[in-house]
Amino acid sequence: MKEADLYAPVKRFLEAQRYDVKGEVRGCDVVAMRGAETVIVELKLVLNLDVILQAVDRLAVTPNVYIGVPRRCRALAKRRRSLRKLLRMLGLGLLVIGRGDDASSVAALLDPADYRPRKSKARRERLLAEFVKRVGDPNVGGSRGRILTVYRQTALQIGEFLRDHGPSKAAHVARALDAPNARLLLYRDVYGWFERVSVGIYDLSPRGRREIGQWGRSSAA
Repeated sequence: MKEADLYAPVKRFLEAQRYDVKGEVRGCDVVAMRGAETVIVELKLVLNLDVILQAVDRLAVTPNVYIGVPRRCRALAKRRRSLRKLLRMLGLGLLVIGRGDDASSVAALLDPADYRPRKSKARRERLLAEFVKRVGDPNVGGSRGRILTVYRQTALQIGEFLRDHGPSKAAHVARALDAPNARLLLYRDVYGWFERVSVGIYDLSPRGRREIGQWGRSSAA
């Protein structure tokens, strides 16, 4: 398939909506006019940064800019949701083109519109809480290794306390570390570091003794 093969179905799709359509006008793959309204479509076999930048440049001419790609575009198959979100943020539309030359082979997955991001109060609060509660700056930005979160820092503090003091009551650990959620962390044991030796009393598991030392002292984070 060539990019030119996408033109005929897109032309018929727009003509069915009473647009006058012409190809390759001043570098634009498809230009459609209906009264004072102008639509531009950039055709590509792949949805990549090049065509997105090209489409963004066309916004200087008209707010009605679409990217047209084959329905079986690999990028859409892998990242449809995130790509649609990106195009929506940029104010771009998206046409997918199937096999055949008629208008029915074209579908608009996204129409151009002004983007207003939907705010998430919960996500913002989680982000700020993680930032404020995290001790120090233990992670290197951009790294893909082990990430030391607030949750893991607290688990490490609990593990170090048990290593230094032996089996302890969960309530005592919580008071000593000023960590109200210590009892919940011990109960859930997400990392497999703790074991309950009797009612309300916990100690380090063999895995905990082995792995906690690999992280170093939590207070040094």
